Amino acid sequence: MRELLQNTTAAEAFAWKSPRAKALGLSPDRPPPDEQLVRLMLENPYLVRRPVIRIGNRTFFGFNPKQIEQTLPEL
Repeated sequence: MRELLQNTTAAEAFAWKSPRAKALGLSPDRPPPDEQLVRLMLENPYLVRRPVIRIGNRTFFGFNPKQIEQTLPEL
């Protein structure tokens, strides 16, 4: 997980809209520390934003076509 998060924050990889996140009372407006988010994602993989896309040494959480299109020409 640390390797996947090396170029981003745990908050960006966290599935804030997940029913499980909502059940825990978590909000992106007041996110817990990265260490706690990482622990929660490791304990419950449903809290990882999907899809997880790895292109070269970059990892994207969630589908953002513009980000991916901008990264592909770099290869």
